Amino acid sequence: MPHKITLTGSATGPLREYDRYVAFDMREKGSPSAPKGLKKSTFISYTVFVAKKAFNKTGLTKKSIMHEKILIQGEPTLDIPIDECPGEVGVICFQITVLPNKNDKEKNESDSKKEPKQEASASSEAPQKTESKSQEEEQVPVSQPVEKEEMKEVKEVKPIQPEVQQAPTEEKKAEEKKTTLSNQPKGTQDLLNFDDIIVPEEFLKTRPNPEKTQKVIDFVKRTGRLDEPLTIEKGSNVLKDGYRRYIVAKTVKMDQVPVVYEYQK
Repeated sequence: MPHKITLTGSATGPLREYDRYVAFDMREKGSPSAPKGLKKSTFISYTVFVAKKAFNKTGLTKKSIMHEKILIQGEPTLDIPIDECPGEVGVICFQITVLPNKNDKEKNESDSKKEPKQEASASSEAPQKTESKSQEEEQVPVSQPVEKEEMKEVKEVKPIQPEVQQAPTEEKKAEEKKTTLSNQPKGTQDLLNFDDIIVPEEFLKTRPNPEKTQKVIDFVKRTGRLDEPLTIEKGSNVLKDGYRRYIVAKTVKMDQVPVVYEYQK
C-alpha cells in the first residue's frame, strides 16, 4: 500500500515557483489526546509540491493562498533537497481543493435576502425625494447655489499643497525599502529585528533536524542571507513558521531577519 497523507489549513509561507510545479509550506498539530503512556505529537512543518496545471485550476494566487483554507491529499517524501523543502516532511500533492469559508457563505446568503428589501424601499422613497427636491428648488434663491459652489472649489484647492510636498519623501522611502528587500530571499515583506521575535513554547520544546539546520547555516555563510523568510504574526511578532531558520539566525548572530506576515484570523 502506498503512503497517504491529508493536510488542511492555509499556507504558512510564500508560494515558490519552479519550472513545472509550485511549492509552499503548511503546518499541522497533533491530537491533544494521545494514547496513555505515549508523548503527544507536536507541530510538524510540511512543504507541499503541486503541479502547476493542477494549481492553476484552483484559482489560487500568491496572496490568496495565505488566507484561503485548502485541502491537500498526497504522499509524504523525504527525498527533496533542503533548498526546495524547508519543511520537516515533503508532500507530493495528488489533489488540491479550496474549502469554502463559512463566514463568506453566511454573508452571501444574508446579502441576497437584503437586496429585495432594499430595492423595494428605494422605489418607495424615490417619489418623495423628487417632490422634496422640486420644493427646495422653488424656495432657494438662484444666488445661493453659486456661492456654495465657489466655496466648495476653494476648499478643494487647499489640501493639494501638502500632498505635493509629501509625495517626494514617501516615494524616496518606498524606493529605499524596495532596494533593501530585493537583496533578501523571495517573498520577503519586511526586515524585523531578531530580538523582537517571540518564539512560542511549542517550538522551544522541539529540536530541528541537525543535518538540515547545518545545510541552512552553510547556505547563509555562502550567500550572506537566509534561504527563506520567517513567517511572523502581524502585530504580535509571534513566530508562526521557520523555527529552523530562527535557530540559524541566532547561531550566525543576525541582527535583522527577513519575514513574511501572517494576519490574525
